[in-house]
Amino acid sequence: MRLKLPYKAVGSFPVNDVMRVILFDGRCGLCNAWVTFLLLQDRQGIFKFAPLQGKYARGIDPEASECLNSIVYVTGGKKHYRSGAALRILRDLGGVWSLFFIFWLVPFFLRDPLYALIARFRYQIFGKSESCRVPRPSEKDRFLD
Repeated sequence: MRLKLPYKAVGSFPVNDVMRVILFDGRCGLCNAWVTFLLLQDRQGIFKFAPLQGKYARGIDPEASECLNSIVYVTGGKKHYRSGAALRILRDLGGVWSLFFIFWLVPFFLRDPLYALIARFRYQIFGKSESCRVPRPSEKDRFLD
């Protein structure tokens, strides 16, 4: 028996209160490495993923899908961006990774410029693919697009 969860609209797409969706630049080498890391560490399968270039991301956050320099974390019907998104993801991942949430004490106006600097040069440092990440068959249910 499947439990029906109440859905909210975020943008034009429904999400529920327990859904944790990570929108990422599907062509970025660093972003794809981050997604691979999360897939390996998230043994409970709490995170879902969608590339910012995809239909799902455009429906949830059209502005973010136009500007690919931020990760977007959608949880509890709220959207989080940049360093705040990354820290919340690590916190929700749990275990030793939640210790990184201590960096939440660093004000966002100090964290986000560092995030922006890395985002600005990520293609040069980590590479850029011609197409978005294609999930393996075992990962298909974790991807929304």
